[in-house]
Amino acid sequence: MAGKAAYHDFALVVPAYNEAPNIPHLIPELRAAFDEYGLTGEVILVDDGSTDGTAALAESEGAGWDRLRVLRHRFNQGKTEALITGAEATARRYLVLFDADLQHLPREIPRFLDKLEEGWDIVTGRKIGQYDKRGVSSIYNALSRRIFDVPVSDLNSMKAFRAEVLKSVRLRHDWHRFFVVIAHRKGFSAAEIDIELHPRRAGEAKYSGKGRIVGGVLDLVAVWFQLRFSRKPMVAFGLPGVFLMAAGVVTGLAALFMRFALGQGFRPLLYLVVLLVTVGVLCFAAGLLGEMIASVHDELDAMRRERRASGRREKDW
Repeated sequence: MAGKAAYHDFALVVPAYNEAPNIPHLIPELRAAFDEYGLTGEVILVDDGSTDGTAALAESEGAGWDRLRVLRHRFNQGKTEALITGAEATARRYLVLFDADLQHLPREIPRFLDKLEEGWDIVTGRKIGQYDKRGVSSIYNALSRRIFDVPVSDLNSMKAFRAEVLKSVRLRHDWHRFFVVIAHRKGFSAAEIDIELHPRRAGEAKYSGKGRIVGGVLDLVAVWFQLRFSRKPMVAFGLPGVFLMAAGVVTGLAALFMRFALGQGFRPLLYLVVLLVTVGVLCFAAGLLGEMIASVHDELDAMRRERRASGRREKDW
């Protein structure tokens, strides 16, 4: 069977926050899919600070099933943190991010694993079907493809990837939405497959409201800025600083010419000179500080790579 090796060396990471109404459906359907497709990976359900007994119910429903592990956050941290917690708790080769609301079905898991076995680093799902946030999601995905030039059309869906990919990227709060973007920028390959989207069976959606739209746009800008300028902060800050200082000097010369050659004093020009030079100096200083931070960042990255390489050498021995 294609992709059979992948069926054994994977972990299904399931972030869950107040999903108790869905747990009685989720665990049995996962068990049925594992049995039907001969999956022998593990399921890591991360209870992200739920207050409705999600973790206890999951342990009860999964009693006697040794594929399931339930991890707990003391308080709600977010989906990104839940993903990282689940990933750090396993040594499996492949990771599959699966939502607890069953809007995607467990039978999709083998398709993702088969695609990974073709050699891709990341496989994302392209949602097929009707859903409430299609308009907002379409705009967001279109902007992301336009800005980041990623080869997939849906960034917020079920996804599977090699564990090494997550180890190579740093995700801030709520940046699971940009995981594919950041990983692709680091050279990892990505593909997508169509998957059917189903209505939420119970409970409430956790990612809704106009505030999420504003936050998503701001995060998108932050990720764009980080990917574009984090390695060259002098381009982002120093260059504009030089232009502003130069504009201040030119404006000052014009003010001097008007004052002494034409006998016309114009005090607002003096204020403009002070403003341009001050802001220019601050921007240039910010660029220098950014360069120092980038240097420290590069050194830390080199240390992490050396630590990982050392760990691999120890395993080889």
